[in-house]
Amino acid sequence: MGVIKTALEIALEKTESVKSDKSGIYQFEINQKGKKLANDFLEKGDINFPSEIKKVPDEYKPGLKQGIFDILVTQITIPTDNEGQNRLEKAGKGLSEIIGKSEFTTMFKQLLQLTGQYLQEMTHYDQAIRQQYAPKLRQKEEELGRRLGREIRIDPMQDPEFVAFYNQNINALKSNYEGIIEQAKSETKRLFEK
Repeated sequence: MGVIKTALEIALEKTESVKSDKSGIYQFEINQKGKKLANDFLEKGDINFPSEIKKVPDEYKPGLKQGIFDILVTQITIPTDNEGQNRLEKAGKGLSEIIGKSEFTTMFKQLLQLTGQYLQEMTHYDQAIRQQYAPKLRQKEEELGRRLGREIRIDPMQDPEFVAFYNQNINALKSNYEGIIEQAKSETKRLFEK
């Protein structure tokens, strides 16, 4: 008659050959620490990456840097407002600290100028689109007012026709800058890996 084994005994037999890789676990934890540092930096801005990197043993420094980089590089996007521009600028400062190359700093300054230009153009586009659509919106308001017997004001962003027109024009502007953003991300990754 065979021996009946408990589920625990069977599980222990199956995992007997699996040894924990403490180095791999620590590498993962260091990478996660880098991501947390980067997020804290974006929120508070008072983290000194070089001093944080010095605290880690040499063999784990690349993992910490990679974690920081992974978070900060995701911030290279087209900003939608001044807050987004500030976040992009902050990410650039952090990336500059971990990349440490003047080539990156120069490239990122140019990127910030271009995204600033984008925000200005977007403001201009917004005003131009609203002005261009204003007569049609007034016509809709008058028609609704006649039907309801009172004065009506329509928020343009509540009008599906305006929203479609607006998005079409803003997306055309955005597409002009998307290539620049992708190029900047690629260059940042290249400089980081160098």
